[in-house]
Amino acid sequence: MNDAIEQVILVDQADRPLGVADKLLAHQQGQLHRAFSVLIHDGAGNVLLQRRAPGKYHSGGLWTNACCGHPRPGEPTDAAATRRLAEEMGFACELRPLRQLVYRADVGSDLTEHEYVHVFGGCWTGAVNPDPEEADSYVWRPLSGLHSEVTANPEHFTAWFRIYLDQSIQAA
Repeated sequence: MNDAIEQVILVDQADRPLGVADKLLAHQQGQLHRAFSVLIHDGAGNVLLQRRAPGKYHSGGLWTNACCGHPRPGEPTDAAATRRLAEEMGFACELRPLRQLVYRADVGSDLTEHEYVHVFGGCWTGAVNPDPEEADSYVWRPLSGLHSEVTANPEHFTAWFRIYLDQSIQAA
């Protein structure tokens, strides 16, 4: 779906829906909206990272968690997370809710992520087949070394992924 016409669900600080807005406009105005992120581990201490495709409207070329996105109006957030994991990374697995948080971050190009995000976790050991329009690469990284890697090179990672690491949110 075209990022310029896709809609997001505007919410208050308690995740109560307030209406909808065009996705790009919500990011230009820094409006609080519902989102999700998916963290995937392999059961052996490794976390799946994707590098966002360079053509993404923000944060292109940066490393981040397995997938993220926004539920469509009327779509349950857990169903949206499952849908986007399959669309972005080419697999599906059982996801469980980990936590919810609100964050605000400048993501460049005069865009702001201001999200009430539902974080889900899952375990996967099979094939990964990312959609090249979403992710141009992926790696499995040991969680034990990820904090130091992100601290040493924060500019290589998305703002939201750095927040998740700072808050010790893990897929396990």
